[in-house]
Amino acid sequence: MNRLFLDTNVVLDLLGARAPWFRDMARIASMADRGELQLFTSAMTLGTTDYFLSKEMSPAVSREKLRKFKLLCKVAPMDDSCVAKALESPFKGLEDALQHQCALDAGCDLILTRNPKDFRKSALPVLSAEAFLIRLKLQP
Repeated sequence: MNRLFLDTNVVLDLLGARAPWFRDMARIASMADRGELQLFTSAMTLGTTDYFLSKEMSPAVSREKLRKFKLLCKVAPMDDSCVAKALESPFKGLEDALQHQCALDAGCDLILTRNPKDFRKSALPVLSAEAFLIRLKLQP
């Protein structure tokens, strides 16, 4: 079963219904809901997502969206070891290094993001939601 780590931008696409990316993320979320794959993200992503969604909608609506999302997505641990490894990684940005290390520590198979260039040093495959669906032959 695919274990997908979701970067912050794709979580925002899904929960913020951001066009044109929402459709692909909604398909992936539906696959997770059916038990066809597992979704992971970091606590940092949930906090950042709440921050941005709360600018577009009420904080109560943002939290409710996150509560529902949390039913589909596991939070990868970000402990002292994860942070230490991220600080020593070759990534330019610490946020991306932390996301990458969370994905590795959670045993994820790949990272979904709209910014693959941020993950050039990744030990895991990095795909957009669209590219992932194409890879599964679920996208024209």
